Amino acid sequence: MHAVTTHALLCASLLAAGRPVTARELCSSLGISPEGLEAAIEALRATLQDAALGIEVDAAADAYQLVVQPALVPHLGPLLAPRPLPPLSSASVETLALVAYHQPITRGELEAARGASCSSTLDTLQERELVKVVGRRDVVGRPALFATTDRFLVEFGLRSLEDLPELAEDPNAGFLRG
Repeated sequence: MHAVTTHALLCASLLAAGRPVTARELCSSLGISPEGLEAAIEALRATLQDAALGIEVDAAADAYQLVVQPALVPHLGPLLAPRPLPPLSSASVETLALVAYHQPITRGELEAARGASCSSTLDTLQERELVKVVGRRDVVGRPALFATTDRFLVEFGLRSLEDLPELAEDPNAGFLRG
């Protein structure tokens, strides 16, 4: 087996992290000085350029990451596009609408309004980052309070919650009285 070099460890670290890695993190992980890191980064850049592999080291805000060379990005469109998520179920859309119009709201209040369990639906909406827990209601059991996220606004093309369409009827009719 070959001896592990700083060059190889640097490349592997940037690849494995999958995110920008700070100079401090790299120096600590590789056991080198900031000057040694700069030399290693430049050597890795030269190696990647000479090998014409289509990747390069990008630096921003005192952090480094491996990225696709910008000239190649247009050729990778189908690979870079996120996989489309399956459409939300009608139960998810209904729950999301209730959260959007009545936030912050507890799971119990959602279940009372829908007449059905919302546990798995809320899990799905949280996984998709459309709703989040924003606190706890100050009552017995301290139930979680759910609200929409910034991603909800982006996904539905809204600047703010004020852009939600008006409800055709009184949104509180038969819902959460008292």
